Amino acid sequence: MSVGTQQPIDGLLNAAAVRDAAERALAASESGALEHLALNLSRLDATAELVVEETRRNYPDLRVPYHSRWRHFEVGGVDRLARAALPKDLVERCRARIGLATLSVLLDAGAGDAWRYREPASGKIFARSEGLGVASFDLVMSGVLSRTDGAPWRIETSPLAFFETDALAKALQVGPDNPLLGLEGRARLIRSVGDVLWNVGLQHLGALRDRLVVRADGMRLAAPAILEVLLRLFAPIWPGRLKEGGVNLGDTWRHPTLGLVPLHKLSQWLTYSLVEPLEEEGFAVTDLDGLTGLAEYRNGGLFVDMGVILPKSGSWPEAPLPVDHPLIVEWRALTVALLDRLAPLVRTKLGLTATSLPLASVLQGGSWSAGRRIAKARRCDGSPPIKVVSDGTVF
Repeated sequence: MSVGTQQPIDGLLNAAAVRDAAERALAASESGALEHLALNLSRLDATAELVVEETRRNYPDLRVPYHSRWRHFEVGGVDRLARAALPKDLVERCRARIGLATLSVLLDAGAGDAWRYREPASGKIFARSEGLGVASFDLVMSGVLSRTDGAPWRIETSPLAFFETDALAKALQVGPDNPLLGLEGRARLIRSVGDVLWNVGLQHLGALRDRLVVRADGMRLAAPAILEVLLRLFAPIWPGRLKEGGVNLGDTWRHPTLGLVPLHKLSQWLTYSLVEPLEEEGFAVTDLDGLTGLAEYRNGGLFVDMGVILPKSGSWPEAPLPVDHPLIVEWRALTVALLDRLAPLVRTKLGLTATSLPLASVLQGGSWSAGRRIAKARRCDGSPPIKVVSDGTVF
């Protein structure tokens, strides 16, 4: 497929389209056709070594879980799910966990360097994704999103549709001395989710489970099929996105050389986060590697800080760039393609297979935390090497 070739518009809402766009970006970079970025693939092996070291540090037994929101609910060694008193019935429990994970992931775009959350139950302070995970868990457990006594995890449509920015600011402890990037965008996203649920006749967010399992073959459900349901159901929630033929393309961006570039970071992060509730109910979630790596600033920052991705200008921009800037689109697309090349290197060095270490576990082991670790080593605030203007809905 040539660099400028595009799939039909309706074909952009799936993981295969993300991988195709990433491969086109990689090919364009190797031919020198990208305007902003170049590659030094000789640094990929050293990057894999760092990820292997990080994986062994985090999981000495090499039993690496999926990269999902559930890891953030466990931060600080606290079993927060035990406090949630989730239903014992496996179907209802799956609905409850899916509702909780969905709301939390959709609030998970980058928090910025300054924001912190103090957990009332423990007094511990968390930042970034862990902080947003704990804060969103507490938001749900507060019951403000449910009208059902004793079941705060039943996140109902009406409270979502009318959830105000001030209420979110209070829940996330946002104030002049504790700013959060994209606060209004996050609140708008919650309201849009409520509108979508209302329009399709779902009374609560956990009923998303029932939308997913209709795609199952008996008790087998393909991960890319989960993603497609999410992309089509939640297409209307993304603000200011590209629309073609009346279809909202979500996390898809127009690039002068590559054309339309779908990335679907939050939606794929959500898909990874729904695997465990479905598996707990008894479904076999298949083709996990049919999803892609996540086009976000920790994985992408790893490749920049390790010298795999290079600026063609000789230096990185100091000012933050909007998410639709061609450099950011190139960075994110190359990140997806490079993760596909990193994963087999990591598996070989660890003596594992794609079955024992799927891409979701490479991320968790792995590339995401290695990106955070090297960012902290290079910059005292741990910020990414390339600054992005966040509206709270991308990463």
